[in-house]
Amino acid sequence: MNISEGMKKLLYIDLNRKASSELAVDPRLEENFVGGKGYGARILYDLLPAGCDPLAPENLLMFLAGPLTATLAPATRGCVVTKSPLTGTFADSYFGGHFAQEIRYCGYGGIIIAGRAEQPSYIWIDDGTVEIRPADQIWGLDTFATVEKIGRIAGSESVKTACIGPAGENMVSYALINCEYNRHAGRAGTGAVMGSKNLKAVVLRGSETVSPANPEAFMAAVDRAYAELADSEDVKNFNIDGTPASIDFANAEQLLPAYNYFDGSFEGAAGLNSEAQRRQFWLRNVACAGCPIACGKVGLIRRGRRKGLISDVVEYETAAMMGSNLGLSDVREVAYLVKKCDALGLDGMSAGGVAGFAIEAFQKGLITAAETEGKALQFGDSESVDYLLDLIASRRGLGDLLARGVKEAARELGDGAADFAVHIKGLESPAWGPRSVPGMALALATADRGGCHQRAFPILYEVGGEWDGKMVERSALEGKGIIVAHLQNYLAALDTLVKCDFAQYGITGETYCQMLEAALGRPFDTTRLMALGERIWNQVRLFNLREGFTRADDSLPKRFSEEPLPEGPYQGEKISGADLDRLLDDYYTARGWDSAGRPAGETLARLGLDQLTTLVRAPDIE
Repeated sequence: MNISEGMKKLLYIDLNRKASSELAVDPRLEENFVGGKGYGARILYDLLPAGCDPLAPENLLMFLAGPLTATLAPATRGCVVTKSPLTGTFADSYFGGHFAQEIRYCGYGGIIIAGRAEQPSYIWIDDGTVEIRPADQIWGLDTFATVEKIGRIAGSESVKTACIGPAGENMVSYALINCEYNRHAGRAGTGAVMGSKNLKAVVLRGSETVSPANPEAFMAAVDRAYAELADSEDVKNFNIDGTPASIDFANAEQLLPAYNYFDGSFEGAAGLNSEAQRRQFWLRNVACAGCPIACGKVGLIRRGRRKGLISDVVEYETAAMMGSNLGLSDVREVAYLVKKCDALGLDGMSAGGVAGFAIEAFQKGLITAAETEGKALQFGDSESVDYLLDLIASRRGLGDLLARGVKEAARELGDGAADFAVHIKGLESPAWGPRSVPGMALALATADRGGCHQRAFPILYEVGGEWDGKMVERSALEGKGIIVAHLQNYLAALDTLVKCDFAQYGITGETYCQMLEAALGRPFDTTRLMALGERIWNQVRLFNLREGFTRADDSLPKRFSEEPLPEGPYQGEKISGADLDRLLDDYYTARGWDSAGRPAGETLARLGLDQLTTLVRAPDIE
C-alpha cells in the first residue's frame, strides 16, 4: 500500500447503525493537513455540530496515524482526537506502543467512530472486515484484564487493542484509553468519550504493508534520522534514565509541584528520581514499535509492602503529580498508585491534580469526614490517594463530584475552592510550575487542549538557552510570545506526522521533511513544515472559538497568578494578571491574531484557511 493512498483511506464506523464505510477524502485534506493532528483538527471542525455535548452520540472519536507511522521511520506514534468532556475544547492525545501501526496494517490512515452502541460493544477489524461485537465478556474488567481476555477471545496475542477501564465505562471526565500495556491516550478524557459510546475496545489485526513513494530516498532519510538519534546526548539520557531524570532539574529550578502546587520544590524529590526507581525496581529497557530510544524501564518492586508489583517507569509527569504534588516520596507507593490509575483507566496526571485539590479541600473544611466515610485525607498518605481513586473510578459518593475534574468540583464546593483549583481551561495542569518562567506560563495559558507542556516547552530557553543568537532572560516578559508561537507551530507539525515527543530532541526538522518528502512523493521543506503547523494551530483555534472560548480562557489558575512561590531562590515569583495580559498581547501579535485572540483575515488568507470550505462529509450509511 502506497503511503499517500493509505492516508486517503479513512474508516468511518457508525455505532448507531452498526455499519461502516470508507470516508471519501478530499485531496485538499491530505495536501493541507497531512495526517495525525492535522486530519483530526479539520475532520472535527467539519463533521462535529457546533456546541455538541462531548458525551453525546454525535461527538466523534478518532484513532489517527500519520504518514510516517508503520514505516521504517523511527519513533512514530498515533493519536486520538475528539471533543473533550473535561474542557469542551479540541482534544488530541498521543500514544505509543503498536496500535497505531496496526491501523496502517489494516489499510487505513485512521478510524472515525460516531454514534452510540445500544449495548456494551467492541469493534473488531481484521484487515478489511469490520464487526461490532457484544462486549458482555469484557465490560467491567480493568484495562489489563481486558487486553488479556480479548487475546483469548481472538485466539491470538498478536492482535492490537485499545480499551477503556471502569473509569471510562463510568464516563469519568479524565478517563484514558489504554493502547496496550502502559501506553495510553491519557489526557483530556478520551476514555470518557469512548465509554459514552458504549464502546469497550477497538481490536485490530492487519496484514497490509506500507510503502514510501521513493524507497531509496526514504531509506537515506531514515538512516539520517537514526544517526541523529544516536548522536543526541538528550536521547542517550532518555535511554539511560528516562523522564524521571527531570525530577532533580525541576526541583532545583523550583518548577516541581508540591502539595497541590503550593510550592515549587519538594524535600522528598530524591525518592522519586531515576536513581530511586533504578534502585527499587528497574530491570530492563522496553521500547515502542520502531523506536531506538527505549525509554521504558520495566521492572519488579523487590522489597516493602508493594513487593512483587511489576511496573514500567514512573514517568516524570506522574512521578510529580502522584508523588511530590501529593507529598509522597516513596516511588514504590507512587508506582502502585500509577499502575492502579492505568488499570482503572484514569489519567494519572489529572488524577494527581484532583487528589491534591481534594486533600487541600479537606484540610480547609470544604470536604468533610462525613463525605469521605470517616477517612481523613492527608498529604503524604498513599492510603488517602488509593481511597480517592476507587471513589472516582466508580463515581461513588464524593467520587461523583471529583470525577468531573478540578474545575467543576471547585465550582460546586464554592467558598474559595477556586483559589487552589489548579487547572487551565478545565484540564489539570502538568507538572511544570510556571511562576518563575513567564514563557512557560504563556505556553500553558494558550495550549489548545487546556494546560499542556507538550504544545511548547520554552523552559529549556528560559533556564539558560539561546533564542535567535541571544541568551533568553528567564524573568523577562518581552519576546516570549514569538518563542511560544514558534514552538507551538513546530510541534503541531510534528504531531501531524505523528512523532514521539523524545525523538524531536534528536531528529532535525530537515530530516523529518526529507522522510516526509520521500514518503509522500511531493516536495516538503522546513518552510512548508512550519506553515503546516501554523495552519493546524489556527484551525484548532477556530474550532475552540466556535465552541465559545475567548481570550478570558487563555488564563492561569489563581495559585500561579496570585500566590507567589513561598521560599527558595525564586521566592515571591508569580505571573500576575497584568503580566499575563502583556504576554498575551505579545503572543497574539506574533500569531497575527486580533486583541481578542481571533485569527485575523490576512492570517487565514496567508495559510489558505479562508479558501478551504468543507473538506470532509460523513458518508451515507444505510
